[in-house]
Amino acid sequence: MEDNVEQGATVYTDDAAAYGALPSILNQYQHDVIRHGAGEYVRGDVHTNGIEAVWAVLKRSIHGTWHHVSPKHLDRYVNEASFRLNEGNCEIDTIDRMESLVRQMDGARLRYADLIADNGQSATPVAVQ
Repeated sequence: MEDNVEQGATVYTDDAAAYGALPSILNQYQHDVIRHGAGEYVRGDVHTNGIEAVWAVLKRSIHGTWHHVSPKHLDRYVNEASFRLNEGNCEIDTIDRMESLVRQMDGARLRYADLIADNGQSATPVAVQ
């Protein structure tokens, strides 16, 4: 989180127990909690609906398209799901969406050697619930 979220940024989480281990990290941010366990889902601008939509798209993609993913390439799966979510919500036609995809691919070469290179992550598939 510290590598990817600017210090002082506002971070919204739900009340999952996993966040209890993060107080030293979360102290660097403006942090607000939505208490799903108490039936709270939105309080003004505070909610986790956006990230929950992202997880839903990612999980549907894993179960319905890829069937499993490996930690080694997890960033690629997440990037594709993010693209689908961002582009799927636009009121644009297929040709414009394809042009957007091609523009984003310009200069983004993935060589096979780079794809199979050891990046320190396991290639063993992970289960997603």
